Amino acid sequence: RLLLSESSAPSAPCHGRHMLPLSVFSASVAALLHTAARGLVPATAPPRTRLVALSSVPRLCVLDLDECVWSPEMYTLSHMPSRPLIGDLNGRGEGVVGVHSGGDVIRIYPGALLAMQEVADGLHGEMRMAVASSADTPLAERIGRAAMELLEVLPGLTMADLLRRGCEDGRNLQIGRQPPLSSDKSRTHFPILRDACGVAYEEMLFFDDSVWSDHCGLVAANCPGVVTQRTPRGMQEHEWRNGLRKFAAEAAERGASTSEPSGA
Repeated sequence: RLLLSESSAPSAPCHGRHMLPLSVFSASVAALLHTAARGLVPATAPPRTRLVALSSVPRLCVLDLDECVWSPEMYTLSHMPSRPLIGDLNGRGEGVVGVHSGGDVIRIYPGALLAMQEVADGLHGEMRMAVASSADTPLAERIGRAAMELLEVLPGLTMADLLRRGCEDGRNLQIGRQPPLSSDKSRTHFPILRDACGVAYEEMLFFDDSVWSDHCGLVAANCPGVVTQRTPRGMQEHEWRNGLRKFAAEAAERGASTSEPSGA
């Protein structure tokens, strides 16, 4: 089912928070009306058991966007998203599973959706989420930010809503390559995230497709302590699980090394 809204030219972002163009605002209202018509409210966590011990999870899960969280790549698009596509959210109810950008549809990869749902449900303790994306152009950045305001993780809970948890000023969303950012996330995005979020590299887990540039390799080399996981075909569930296992293993190894007695 499609909900239509009026298209409009993109508006310039403002400092701290980004103003939404009329098309995105209209589409957001349409999506909320659809949710209300179904008698749903923003979903709360179901009664599940936490999946891992709090000591073994990252404080900050950092996501690349293009071909990691979603498809297609934003630089290939030329229209602001304006028409939500309603569908099933991993069996959690109906919500916005895609948004139209011209003739293309922006969709979240299944593993990325599951990861965000688990964080929304609190299954990984106090883990927060952040974004490190080297979107090619200012328009690509604006399209990506607008898409996050529409795509839903759970019925009534958008991707942007989830990302704002614990970082309402939006500094956990480092998107683009215009100064002070660059195409090298290890030199710009990650130092900014460390300082803005107050989280050490050793407490971060990073997912990136690393197809065109080896961002995982660069971050691992230049930001010692960050655990990385490649998602070459978009994030799938096994990559999400593997990233969590790798982080837990490295955390355990660090804990063991610090607890070893010093030499006589």
